[in-house]
Amino acid sequence: ARVLEVAKRLSLQAARGETVEEEGCERHREPLKVFCKDDGALICVICRESRAHRSHVMLPVGDAVQEYKGQIQAHLQALKEDRDKLLGFREAEMRRSW
Repeated sequence: ARVLEVAKRLSLQAARGETVEEEGCERHREPLKVFCKDDGALICVICRESRAHRSHVMLPVGDAVQEYKGQIQAHLQALKEDRDKLLGFREAEMRRSW
């Protein structure tokens, strides 16, 4: 969710023609280049080496984006299929009631 939120914000800024500033770590003022899967958060390379994250599963931001993009697409496809089924049921029920 956080990755999606950041991506949306950056997309909106780019669409408006605003300068897209890379968000940085609040503690270290470093670019957020790593995604901590355990915490579901973007972190900097300094935070990655801290005790809080050292044993966590990490991904480069680009890999995390691709992974979550695939998951979102799969969920979206399932929701579209469910919607189509529900619309079919609704249409059949309306025909039956007429």
